[in-house]
Amino acid sequence: MKIRRVLATAVAAAVTAPVVLLSTAPAFADEKPATQTQKAKPTIEELEQAVDLAQKEYDAAVIAVNDAIKFLEEGLEAENYPTKAAVIETKKAAEAAAKAKTEADQAVVDARAKLDAATTDEEKAAAQTVLDAALKAAQDAAAAKTAADTKAAEARTAHDDARVAQARKIGLLQKARDEARKKLDDAKKALADAEAEEGEEGEEPGGECVPEPKLTAVLSGLPDKVVGGTTENFTLRVTNGTSKTMDEVYPYAAVHAFDDKGLKELDSYLDLEWSTAANPSWRDFDVLDGSSVGSLKAKASVDVKLRLKVDADIPAGQGAVFVSADYINADESCGGYPDLDHHEFQILAKTDPGNNEDTDGKPGKPDNTTEQGGTSTTPVNGTGGSDSGSLAETGSSDALSKVALAGGAALMLGAGAVVVARRRNADTNA
Repeated sequence: MKIRRVLATAVAAAVTAPVVLLSTAPAFADEKPATQTQKAKPTIEELEQAVDLAQKEYDAAVIAVNDAIKFLEEGLEAENYPTKAAVIETKKAAEAAAKAKTEADQAVVDARAKLDAATTDEEKAAAQTVLDAALKAAQDAAAAKTAADTKAAEARTAHDDARVAQARKIGLLQKARDEARKKLDDAKKALADAEAEEGEEGEEPGGECVPEPKLTAVLSGLPDKVVGGTTENFTLRVTNGTSKTMDEVYPYAAVHAFDDKGLKELDSYLDLEWSTAANPSWRDFDVLDGSSVGSLKAKASVDVKLRLKVDADIPAGQGAVFVSADYINADESCGGYPDLDHHEFQILAKTDPGNNEDTDGKPGKPDNTTEQGGTSTTPVNGTGGSDSGSLAETGSSDALSKVALAGGAALMLGAGAVVVARRRNADTNA
């Protein structure tokens, strides 16, 4: 993997030219990573979530527009809707008032005809009385019709206003729907572009693998002190934190150690072995073997059992177990955890009084021993990880220890890059 090759190049000088690194040890120990100002590129999973959210927003906007149109066409025209009911009621009242006025006007016409036909004074007086009453009734009917017409017009105006308001609401909802549609299209395009980019990286034979921080390798159970002549058992848990299955997962673990002065390598005194539930037999954990633990489903984990055998003749010093993980899929896409975690421990010689042997000659656990060794992460820029409390207890130069252990990081990362290249070449030539 390119990322591993870059890191191996940056820290390989710890093996080939220790004097150079020793001259820059204080900066190596104190330097802190620069603040990252560039926004991280969204992952495929995050882009898929963005598409799902945009789709839900668009679907809701479409439903809102359809409901608003249906309400305009049906709801506002329902007889029980207030403004529509008012229109119906006032219209009936106006029609009744119009009919009453028509009848009153006809009564006036009839009364005038009787008055014209009267011959005697008595007949004329009676006809005049009827005409006067008819005129008064016609006047009242006209006023009632005017009032009814006014109420009917007001009701129609109120109903029309309600329809206009609903039409405006539909317009706003349609605008929101169109914006949601554009947002959905943009989200789909971003996802398609990312998938195409990922596909190009994964399908190109011999191409570069991609960093996958969600593929993690976590060590547990390693004490912060080990004693010559003992065996320590601990666990490496590999977790696929992504949303997709990884077809072949390859855990990495390697041990590296130096004496207290940082001059003598102690790797030959240490033997790291591993086993799994699928293959319970203990075997050497050789990073160059590149043994797979098989496929790993999304959000799933697999435990790798580890044991560290410490030679009885080992001198006092400091050591670290380096862990990481990679994957390769059937479509040749690949990737791995972008950093290299290392778990530091102090080495006590079997004959060293500081190892707190009991009366039976068996090493006891020092009072300040914790259940888990110091943990640090070697970033991809190769500047080293954070300090561990266990190394501070040795009395030796902390910067010197980190320089010595950096060589182990270089060796393991370089070996890991070789393994990935071998596997990919084998798949390509198959």
